Amino acid sequence: MIEIALGLGGPTDIAIIAVVILLLFGGSKIADFGKSLGRGIKEFKQEASSSEEARDTPVPSNGSNNAE
Repeated sequence: MIEIALGLGGPTDIAIIAVVILLLFGGSKIADFGKSLGRGIKEFKQEASSSEEARDTPVPSNGSNNAE
């Protein structure tokens, strides 16, 4: 369904698009983009797991009742 909407007929079309992108941007730019994307995903996962740990950690009670 999505192939029809995008006009991608098969692997040949995808290969042609990949070659055009490689010619436009060059191999080093694509490699840099991949590295940046990988670092961003890694940082996002680290932040997501640290926020889950903070959310799951119970808040210590000091014994006073502040509800009035």
